[in-house]
Amino acid sequence: MSITVGQDEETATAPEAEPAGAVEQYLAEFVADRLLPDNLRAAIEYALLGGGKRLRPVLVIRAFEAVAGPGADVGPAMPAAGAIEMIHCFSLVHDDLPAMDDDDLRRGRPTLHKATNEAMAILAGDAMTGLAFELVATRVPDPTLAGLITRELAIATNDMIAGQVYDTLPDFDDTIDPIDRLRTIHSNKTGALIRGSVRMGAILAGASDNQLDSLTQYGQTMGLMFQVVDDLLDVTQTTEHLGKAAGKDAGMGKMTYPGLLGVDGSRAEVERLRTLATESLQSFGPEATPLRELCDYFAVRTR
Repeated sequence: MSITVGQDEETATAPEAEPAGAVEQYLAEFVADRLLPDNLRAAIEYALLGGGKRLRPVLVIRAFEAVAGPGADVGPAMPAAGAIEMIHCFSLVHDDLPAMDDDDLRRGRPTLHKATNEAMAILAGDAMTGLAFELVATRVPDPTLAGLITRELAIATNDMIAGQVYDTLPDFDDTIDPIDRLRTIHSNKTGALIRGSVRMGAILAGASDNQLDSLTQYGQTMGLMFQVVDDLLDVTQTTEHLGKAAGKDAGMGKMTYPGLLGVDGSRAEVERLRTLATESLQSFGPEATPLRELCDYFAVRTR
């Protein structure tokens, strides 16, 4: 199957649409029920419920289904799905701040620090981090499972932050090849939360060691592929289409796949990673079809 980034997605049905809506409702109810200052709640809702692909929580649910089987009650996966999305949204809010990427636009709207102010954006991001762990601690009834999910969430969060440091404040050894530096950045900055999402869903469904290994490989490869596509979109799409600033990475002197491999080389890398991700699911049958479809869909996304 040949993949051409940005040419096929518009005619496809988003495979994440149905579970994404359920996660959004779950998060809206959780935040509404939590006692918070009104202005803080409004800021969190602006950042958390203002659209987005919801890829990470959908991966939690689809990995859960791949292990538990089609038609399984996905209720037990919802706390982890909601928690990982709050971590992702916190990272976007802080990433947009003037001290980081200094972005004015996110998801077609002013970034949170532009819609409110820097202090509120910092505090809302902090609050979403705490709320993510509170959600797991209060909504996963089995203490052992709650501990395992907390561990996965913490590792994914800290690896993501490490990736941000590699990207914005790099401290690599001069002997490390540029492409290896870039893979390290992306595997952490973007890949960590995607890998963690898949692992949490699998763990909550009682995955065997072999199942968890296969799904971890899927998540790792899918996460890297997702960021290569992001790099491509940054140089091939407009700000208006993306809903965020285009061409920003090159302007900030960041390493990107198109910068190192060119556009065609980057598209070939997307195809290679898509193939590896789907091959990692060979031990699964139709129960993993949604995971395969997600990989194919996000390989050709245009935003």
